[in-house]
Amino acid sequence: MPGSNNGSRILTVARLFFLLMVIPLLLISSLIAFSIYNIGGMSKADTMSALDKTSQLEISVRAGDLAQTIASFLSERNRDVLIATILDTSKETYKSFLDTKTDAVWVRKDEGIVKEQMPLYVEMSLIDEAGNEIIKVANGKIVPEDQLLNVLDPANTTYKSEDYFLRAKELRKGEVYVSEVTGWYVDKADFYQGKRFNGIIRMATPLFDKQGFTGVVSLALDARHLAKFTDNIIPTETAYVIEADASTGNYAYMVDNEGYVVSHPNDYHIRGLYRDGNPVPHITAENQNDMVAKGQEVLNFFHMGEIVDPALPEVATEAIRGKSGIKSYSFDGHTKMLAYAPIPFYSPNHPAPGGFGWVGMGVDVEKYNEQAMITSERIDREAQIWLATIIIIIVLALVILFAIAAILSRGINRSIKSEVPPEALRPPQYDEDD
Repeated sequence: MPGSNNGSRILTVARLFFLLMVIPLLLISSLIAFSIYNIGGMSKADTMSALDKTSQLEISVRAGDLAQTIASFLSERNRDVLIATILDTSKETYKSFLDTKTDAVWVRKDEGIVKEQMPLYVEMSLIDEAGNEIIKVANGKIVPEDQLLNVLDPANTTYKSEDYFLRAKELRKGEVYVSEVTGWYVDKADFYQGKRFNGIIRMATPLFDKQGFTGVVSLALDARHLAKFTDNIIPTETAYVIEADASTGNYAYMVDNEGYVVSHPNDYHIRGLYRDGNPVPHITAENQNDMVAKGQEVLNFFHMGEIVDPALPEVATEAIRGKSGIKSYSFDGHTKMLAYAPIPFYSPNHPAPGGFGWVGMGVDVEKYNEQAMITSERIDREAQIWLATIIIIIVLALVILFAIAAILSRGINRSIKSEVPPEALRPPQYDEDD
C-alpha cells in the first residue's frame, strides 16, 4: 500500500505540473508556429500578386510624382538664369555664383551609396550683342580673355553646333531658352568599358537696356543632375541604386519632347553628337542593322513602332499631349508594362501641354514574376525552417519538463516521508472484536 500511495502522489504532482507548465507551453508554441506559418503565407501571397492592378497604379503614381519633381527642378534652374541677369557683371561674381550652386548626386563610396554635392553648372557666360563672350567661367575656373570666342558661329560653341545665342536673342525679356540635352555620344563599346554620357542643357536669356538688346546670359546645366532622377531608381522598389540594370527590364528613363531618350540605364540609347557636332542618327527600320552593327543605338520613341511595338509611338504622342497612363507592349518575346507621365516644365521651345518631355517606368512582367516566384520559394523555405525549429524546441522542452516533473515528484515524496512518521503512513489495524 505505501508504494501505491507514493505512485499516486507522484502521478498527482506530474498532473499538476503538466497542467501548470506543459499545456501553456504547448499553447504558446502552437500560437507562435501558427503565426509564422500565417505570416509566411501572407508574404508569399503578396509576392506572388506580381504586377496586379494595384501595383501598376502605384508605379503610375510614382511616375507622375517623379515628373513633377523634375519639373520643379528645371523651374529652379530657370530662376537661376533670370537671377544671373541682375548680378554684377564681373568674373569673380560669376564664379562665386556658380560656386554656390551645387546639388546632391548619388555616388558609390566605401560606406555604400551616398549623396555627394556637385556643381550644378559646368559653364556660365556673358555674351554681348554681337555674340562675343565677355565673361566665361567653365568647370569652376575663369576662362582667360584670349580664349573667349564668338558664339554667333555654332562651330565656336562647346559642342560645335549650339545655336543658343540666336535662339535667346529672339526671346522677350524674362523668357528663357532651354536646349535639348547636348553632349558627345557614347556608343555601346565605350559604355561597356565604363564610359558614361556627360552632357549639358543650355539655358540662356536675353539682356536689354533702354536702347534694346544688349546680349545674352547663359548657364550650362550638368545633365547628370537631370539624369539622377531616373538613373538611381527601380520602379518596383523604394531603395536607391547607383545604376539601374536595364537587363532586368525594371528601370526608369526620360524622353524629351522630340521623342529622344535623354536618360537611360544604357547610355548608348541617349541622343548625342559626333565629334564634328553632327547628331548621331536614331534607329529606324531602314538603318537598324547598320546602326546596331556600329554600336550606335540612339532611340526615338516616335520611330520605334516598326522596330519594337506600335504602342511606343502612341505613348510618346499621348505624353506630348499632356496625358499620362499605362501601356503594355511586347519586346524580344517579353511583355512589358510602361507607366508614363509628362514633365510639366514649359519654355518657349517646350510649349504646353507636353512641356519638357516625359518620364517612363518600365517593368518586364515575365522577369518580375520570375523574381516574385524565387522570392516566394525563399519565404516558403524560411517558414518551413522556422516551423521545424519550433517543433524541435517543443519536443526538447517537453522532455526536459517531464524529467523535471519526475525529479520534483520524487523530491516531494521524499520530503513527505521524512516529515510524516512511518506509522502514520500505515493503514489502521483493527482487532477482530472491533
